Amino acid sequence: MSEPWDVESDDAIHRGPPVTVDRYGPGKRVNHWITACSLILLLLSGMALFHPSLFFLTGLFGGGQNTRMLHPWIGVVLFVSFYIFFFQLWKANLFTKADMGWFTGIRDVIGGHEERLPEMGKYNAGQKVIFWAMALLIIALIATGILIWDQYFYDYTPIETKRFAVLIHAVSAVLIICVFIVHVYAAIWTRGTIRAMTRGSVTGGWAWRHHRKWLRELAGRGRIDPAE
Repeated sequence: MSEPWDVESDDAIHRGPPVTVDRYGPGKRVNHWITACSLILLLLSGMALFHPSLFFLTGLFGGGQNTRMLHPWIGVVLFVSFYIFFFQLWKANLFTKADMGWFTGIRDVIGGHEERLPEMGKYNAGQKVIFWAMALLIIALIATGILIWDQYFYDYTPIETKRFAVLIHAVSAVLIICVFIVHVYAAIWTRGTIRAMTRGSVTGGWAWRHHRKWLRELAGRGRIDPAE
C-alpha cells in the first residue's frame, strides 16, 4: 500500500477507452509553470548580471537597470510559487524503504527495466531528490539574495556578510541550474511525463509502468470513474 498522503484529491482513474489517470489539477499545473517560468527568467537575468560577457542578456529585460531591479522580485515570485507547491506535496516526497531499491537499481532505471524495481508511489526516488534539492536551493537563493538586495537591505548587511552571501548565491545558482537541467531531461526522456503538466493526466500504461503502487492505491480506494 502507498502512504496515505500519496493519493491527492485530484487523482482519479478514468476507464476510457483509453484508460487515463488524473495526476495534477489545474491549480498545481498553473503553479508549476509559474515556478518554471520564474526560474528561467531568474537564470537569464542572473547570468546577465554575473559576468560582462553575458551582459547582452539584459536586453531581454529592457537594459541593465531594469534587470537589476526585476531579478530579486522574480526571485520572490519563484519562492512563493514553489513553496505553495512544497506545502502541498512535501509528504508525498518523503523517502521510503522502496526508494533505496530505486537507488540501488539505477542501472535498471536507465535501461528501461523498471519492472525489476520495487513498485513506486506517486513520486519515485529521483523525483524526490529533485524536489528536496529545489527546496533547499531556493531557500539558499532567497536568503542570500535578501542579504545582497541593496535597494532595501544595504544598511543592514556588513560588507563581509555580503561577500559570503554572493559566493553562496552563485554556488546555489549553479547547482539549481544543474538540477533544472536534470529535471527537464528526465521529463523528456520518460515518454508521456510532460502531458501530466500540460493536460493534467497520464495514460494508464504510463502509471502502471512508472508508478504502479500509486495506481494500485487509486484503484483500491475506488477512485475510478465509469467508462466514458
